[in-house]
Amino acid sequence: YTLGALNPTSAMDTCVCMGASIGMAHGFDLASDHQMAERTVAVIGDSTFIHSGITGLINSVYNRSRSTILILDNSITGMTGHQENPTTGLDIRHQPAPSIDLEALCRVIGADSVQVVDPTDTFTAQTVIAEEMKRDGVSVVIARAPCALIPKGRGQPEQVVRLDREKCRLCRACMKIMCPALVAGPDGYPQIDAESCNGCGLCVRVCRFDALLQGGTDHDQ
Repeated sequence: YTLGALNPTSAMDTCVCMGASIGMAHGFDLASDHQMAERTVAVIGDSTFIHSGITGLINSVYNRSRSTILILDNSITGMTGHQENPTTGLDIRHQPAPSIDLEALCRVIGADSVQVVDPTDTFTAQTVIAEEMKRDGVSVVIARAPCALIPKGRGQPEQVVRLDREKCRLCRACMKIMCPALVAGPDGYPQIDAESCNGCGLCVRVCRFDALLQGGTDHDQ
């Protein structure tokens, strides 16, 4: 998520260090007398949460913070090369290991609300996050989906997205998700790299004109 901090995504406003986001959100809440709570979300990955975010959540609950925490759970350590972590069910040698249940952990710590969303279902995810930001107390939203770099379905004809040029209105909504498999062609129309597309369907969901479809053969159109 820190990779999306700068333009063109500008997905973050401030970042200090690994695991600091939950404590920072609590600090903003205290400094603003709750006025920033509806405009602030602490974002943290699943492995970082296990590494150094749990104590921040405990502190927020203990001190009656009003904050929204978004845990990006791809069940792997994606930032540094897909290492296992205590949420994956495998140890560093890829042997079966106990798996931490993030929902149960957050609830037993005392979070006032724990919700799980599919981030590729953008409408539902946005709705849930907006509702949780209005909630008093500590709210945790777990956005759970496999890491896009894991080649499940990559290059498979039934999964890869194709473009229907007749329906495309060049609104560029699909380009705003910053998928590396989507690039703008010389004429402005999106082009899909079939070898990079993993078939997650996110671009299909954000297209209001049904111009992007999964399956077919004209992947480079």
